[in-house]
This record gives sequence, structure tokens and C-alpha cells, in this order.
Amino acid sequence: MAMEKGSAFLLKIGDGAAPPVFTTVAGLRTTQMTVNAETVVVTNQGSGGWRELLSGAGVRSVSLSGAGVFTGSAAEARIKANALAGQVDDYRISFESGDTVTGRFLITRLDYAGDFNGERTYTLALESSGAVVTA
Repeated sequence: MAMEKGSAFLLKIGDGAAPPVFTTVAGLRTTQMTVNAETVVVTNQGSGGWRELLSGAGVRSVSLSGAGVFTGSAAEARIKANALAGQVDDYRISFESGDTVTGRFLITRLDYAGDFNGERTYTLALESSGAVVTA
């Protein structure tokens, strides 16, 4: 895998249409994606003392987080509305290589902070709801 710029790792939100059109969340400085997979252990007497896992079983999820500068964009307004309503919405992560991860996510945390004479910043965390598709 070739090296990629962190600034090209973008969080995007859908517009609510079907199919959704995605807009980059403006001012996002850092992003992180974690793929989680719970395992199902099927170890038995015949395992010879070695742990065995059942492939394809268990619960899979994707967690996204990011931090940025508040710019007052429509995408940020949609995120704030989703957080306040507990609304699941369409999101996409895009990479410099052109690869994407798309799915429905719930905002589980949205924090705003600001300093006197400084920018207003925010951090957010999202959890997947349903299948996540890579392309």
C-alpha cells in the first residue's frame, strides 16, 4: 500500500436523498476509522489445545471519529441536527487512493469547544448501523 496524505482522508455526509449525494464535512482536521470484529470461539476437545474461531461469525462494526474547526457549513449543520435527533444517516469515508467506505452511522458524541480569540472546534464520534460497504 502506498503512503497517503492524512488530509485526503475525508468524512462526508449524505444529503438525505436516495441514492445520497455526499458532501465533505468542512474544517475536519483529523479523522480516524476503526473496524471492530467480535469473535465466536468454537474451540473444542478436537482443537488440540489451540483456540479456533468461526470465520464470518460475530458482530462487525465500524467506528469513526474526527475533530475540526467550526465553519458553519451545511454539512456541519446536518451533523448537529442528526446528533440532537439521534438520527442515523448516510456517511462516507474517502481516501486519497479513491477507495471509499460507505454506510449508515449514528453520531454518538458531538463536542464543541472554543477559546477567547480562537477558533471554535468540534469533535465527533460515529458508530455504524448495518452493513458498511467498501469500494
